[in-house]
Amino acid sequence: MGRPRTALIDRQRITTEALRQVDGTGGFSVPEIARRLGVRTGSIYHHVDGREGIVELLRERVCEAIDASMLGTLPWDEALPAWARSYRAAFAAHPRVIPLLLASPVRAPRVLAQYEAVVGVLLGAGFRVGEVMRVIVALENVVLGAALEGAGPEGMWELGEEGGRVPGLVRALEAEPEGRAEAAFELALGACVRGFRELLLP
Repeated sequence: MGRPRTALIDRQRITTEALRQVDGTGGFSVPEIARRLGVRTGSIYHHVDGREGIVELLRERVCEAIDASMLGTLPWDEALPAWARSYRAAFAAHPRVIPLLLASPVRAPRVLAQYEAVVGVLLGAGFRVGEVMRVIVALENVVLGAALEGAGPEGMWELGEEGGRVPGLVRALEAEPEGRAEAAFELALGACVRGFRELLLP
């Protein structure tokens, strides 16, 4: 028999299967990827640079959903929140991938290019170069925390018999409006922008 006209695997299929496993269990197994794709484990390594290569493919796949079109076209204090909202939505769709990505350095060229665009926005707005990465990391802490929080159960506090000992918490929870996660994210995002703005003061 000759070679099949369509390759059994490629980087796209490997990424899709790895992400399916991460979404389901929080991790992935190269042998399991191979089994699911109907190939030998060694065949996977013809397409990716080991396990770290698959992690970077996952990073690229999730980050493809981030809209960065506003960077460089809107004022910084409008562009950053818009980018952050899209960033959060992309990772909220796959929250279990976050711990994997945080444990691995960013190497994917397309993702690095997006960071370069954010750096350009901040430098263009007048932020000191020594403050730029602090601003980006602070914003990412809010974004990724919000993505993880949104994946949790709506009722994070189960007071039970302890309700009588924490009356303030009971009142706060009872007064809480719908859409807590979204409202909390917007509150944190607004606080970030106000704090960042202070860095621009002479």
